[in-house]
Amino acid sequence: MIVDSHCHLDRLDFDKLGLSLEEVLHNARQKQVEHFLCVSVTLEQFPAMLEKISRFDDVSASCGVHPLDQKDKLDIDKLRNLANNEKVVAIGETGLDYYYSKETHQVQQESFAGHIEVANQLQKPLIIHTRDAKSDTIDIMKAHNAQNCGGVLHCFTEDWPMAKQALDLGFYISISGIVTFKNARALQDVVKQIPMDRLLIETDSPYLAPVPHRGKTNQPAYVQDVAYFIADLKGVSYKELAQQTSNNFYSLFNLVNRQHGSTT
Repeated sequence: MIVDSHCHLDRLDFDKLGLSLEEVLHNARQKQVEHFLCVSVTLEQFPAMLEKISRFDDVSASCGVHPLDQKDKLDIDKLRNLANNEKVVAIGETGLDYYYSKETHQVQQESFAGHIEVANQLQKPLIIHTRDAKSDTIDIMKAHNAQNCGGVLHCFTEDWPMAKQALDLGFYISISGIVTFKNARALQDVVKQIPMDRLLIETDSPYLAPVPHRGKTNQPAYVQDVAYFIADLKGVSYKELAQQTSNNFYSLFNLVNRQHGSTT
């Protein structure tokens, strides 16, 4: 069995897929996916996201604001109150994304620090998004004691030195379908170096569908393709990769009940 450690079920275009949420989850379960972590990107949309997934025992939630969605100062009290829900097993996704404008860097940094504060208060792990912000990401993690709550750098695409710094802080590294792309040689070299006991897998659906589904809407069933690719890349069996990454998930997100129900 495997886990999709990062997906956005509320962002799927079900009309385009011709599927319901129930059918998307069923298809993934048929591919041996036993749990799904549905990740929040705004506080405003969090209640609706939670309502969509609330009846599924094998779907957990995070609560947070994606750095590219953080337009104003973070409402820390609102984040704390929403994240205190028993369905919420993680804080985020949060972090830094410097790919676009410099104008939001300070707002992102303050928001990131606020998320770390709440994660430490609630003792729920962080889900960190980082792009083109290696030094600042690690510096803020250290300055605000992110190692106390732990967490994961999700959809990792940066270099090995950054991965090593995160690992040294006790964090996990999660790999998406990007690793299957032809132009992902540098990332593949990084994945080879990530210790098996710190590795997670994800889809980040509906984005970044892996080969052979590239160009399609990504969905949780495709995390199996990511698992097969990484197993081959690391020279281990699919069974070993599946078991280890699942164990890693439940170790990090320790509020998730592994003995879940199947649907409702």
